[in-house]
Amino acid sequence: VQLQASGGGLVQAGGSLRLSCRASGRTFGNYHMGWFRQTPGNEREFVAAISRNGVGIYLADSVKGRFTISRDSAKNTLYLQMNSLRPEDTAVYYCARKYYSGSYLTPDYNDWGQGTLVTVSS
Repeated sequence: VQLQASGGGLVQAGGSLRLSCRASGRTFGNYHMGWFRQTPGNEREFVAAISRNGVGIYLADSVKGRFTISRDSAKNTLYLQMNSLRPEDTAVYYCARKYYSGSYLTPDYNDWGQGTLVTVSS
C-alpha cells in the first residue's frame, strides 16, 4: 500500500479528529496531495488539497474555517485537521496524490489510499 490513511473514528458533533496519510513508493515532494470523502450512494467529494511545496491550499466551501490540510516532507505524511465536526462530515475519507505537472486544484487525482471512516454523532 503506497498511501496509508489513518485517524478516523467516532466523534461527537463539535469535536475534532486529525487524519494522517503516510505516503511511500514515490518522491513525496513530486506530488500534490489531496483529501476526498464519500458516503454511500454519493460521488466522491473533493475536500482539500495541498500543492507539492505546501504553498498552495484548496479547501471546499463545506469545510472552510473548520478543516486544515498540511504536509510534512520529513515524514512523507499528509494531514487533515478537522475541527467543529458536524454529522454531515460523516464519510469515508481518502487521501490521494497526483504528479505535480498537473494542478493541485483539479480533482483528477489518480493514486488512492484505502480510506478511513469518520463518523460524527449528533
